[in-house]
Amino acid sequence: MNIKEIKEMIQLMNENSLTELELEKEGLRICLRKSSSGTIEQISRETAAVAAAVSKAQEAQAAKEAAKIPPPARTVVRSPMVGTFYASPAPDAPAFVQVGSQVEVGQVICIIEAMKLMNEIKSEFRGKVVAININNGDPVEFGQPLFLLE
Repeated sequence: MNIKEIKEMIQLMNENSLTELELEKEGLRICLRKSSSGTIEQISRETAAVAAAVSKAQEAQAAKEAAKIPPPARTVVRSPMVGTFYASPAPDAPAFVQVGSQVEVGQVICIIEAMKLMNEIKSEFRGKVVAININNGDPVEFGQPLFLLE
């Protein structure tokens, strides 16, 4: 990877308002991150050298420790877009889900209004609603936690 390619990556980040860009090419991995002050930090490493440096004993130990960690018991349902959160299909209608409700995959759990369009948000997970992290009519950001499922 040469300096021209790195400059093109920085230009791509600036043109598309990206805060992080990661690329792997020919055994070289490069990660560019833009800080809050606007400066770009470059982190690069040889992936082949890194992989060779890790011994088999360390890999076995890491696998053993990973097996001990229990899987997360709760799943966060995040907003897929920016908009306004609505818990029910109409102001006088009951909410799609409440704390304690059982949710199935594909079930509508809320509506997010974006640019005058009402988007039904369907659950990608199955479980029981443990918490609703937002109030009806509040604005939401992309990736913001909406529900916590168990």
